[in-house]
Amino acid sequence: MIRVGINGYGTIGKRVADAVRDQPDMDVVGVAKTSPNYEAEQAVERGYDLYAAIEDRSHKFAEAGIETAGLVDDLVAQSDVVVDATPSGVGAQNRALYEEYDTPAIYQGGEDADVADVSFNARSNYDDAVGAEHVRVVSCNTTGLSRLLAPLREAYGVEKVRATLVRRGGDPSQPSRGPINDALPDPISIPSHHGPDVNTIFPDLDIDTLGLKVPTTLMHMHAINVTLAAEPDAAEVRELLGEQSRITVVDEHLGIEGTGQLKEWALDRGRPRGDLWENCLWGESVTTEGSDFYCFQAIHQESDVVPENVDAIRAVTDSADAAESVATTNDSLGI
Repeated sequence: MIRVGINGYGTIGKRVADAVRDQPDMDVVGVAKTSPNYEAEQAVERGYDLYAAIEDRSHKFAEAGIETAGLVDDLVAQSDVVVDATPSGVGAQNRALYEEYDTPAIYQGGEDADVADVSFNARSNYDDAVGAEHVRVVSCNTTGLSRLLAPLREAYGVEKVRATLVRRGGDPSQPSRGPINDALPDPISIPSHHGPDVNTIFPDLDIDTLGLKVPTTLMHMHAINVTLAAEPDAAEVRELLGEQSRITVVDEHLGIEGTGQLKEWALDRGRPRGDLWENCLWGESVTTEGSDFYCFQAIHQESDVVPENVDAIRAVTDSADAAESVATTNDSLGI
C-alpha cells in the first residue's frame, strides 16, 4: 500500500484525502492543519490522524480539545509521498521539508511551475511524472483545458487555441473573495496566465487565453475555439469527446442550462459535496466550421484536480501505468 500524507486540509486537501482513502492501493497516513477550525474537527471525525502544520501553534489544537498525532514533520517522515494542498506559495516553502525527509511531493496549480520537476495532467503527460520527486498538478482550469485538447491533438492536430475563461469570484467557503456586483477582466493584460500554464503540459501549443472574474461561487465556464489541422464534422468531434472518461458531454434532453443546474445534478446523483470531477461539456454547443471547433465547458474548481492528484501519486511511486491508474481512480470515485 502507498502511504500518503496530506499537508493542508482545505478545499482540495479534504477532497484528496477522501479520494485517496477510497483507493485499493493507498492508505492515508494523516492530514496536517495550521489551526483547529471546523475542517480540523471534521478530519478527526472522519478518522484521519491530524498533525499540526506549525509547531508554534500546535498548542492551540489541545486548547480546542482536538487531539493531534504530532507535527507535520512526523507526517512527512511516515509517508511514501505527500500531497501538498496548502495555499498558493506555501507549497514552495514546504519543498525543503519534503527534501529533508527524501519524500516525493505533489503540489497544486497555485504554485509556480518551477516548484516541480514536471507539471502534470493524467490524460496528457502521465509518463513524464513517473518516478519524479516533485510534481505539480496543474490548476483546475488548466486541467480542464488539457483534458479537452489532448484528444483533439491526437485525432486531428491543433493549429491554434483561443479560450475565454469566465471564472468564479471565489469558492463557497471564501466570503472575502469577490467581485460582489461586477464583471472584471482578470487580468486585463492578455494572455491570462492560463495559456502559459497549458504550455507547461503542451510546450509547442499555440494558445491564447482571456480571463474574466464574475460574482458566482459555483464553477468556471470556458468558451473554446480550436483551429484543427483537419475538418471533422461536429458529430464526429462530439463522439470523440464523449469517449473521454473525464469529459461528461451534457445531453440536450437533460435540460441543464447552466452551472447551477449542473451542481444540482451532481447533488441529486449523490456525488460527495456535489463534486463534478469531469469537464462538463454541453453537447449542443459542439460546432465545427471548416477546421474550427467551438464548445462551452464548465469546470468545477473545487474538485476536477482531485483524480489528477490520485493519478500523480501512482506516477510518482511508479506503481501503475497511465491507463491502469486512470481506470482504478475512475472506478473508485464513480467517474
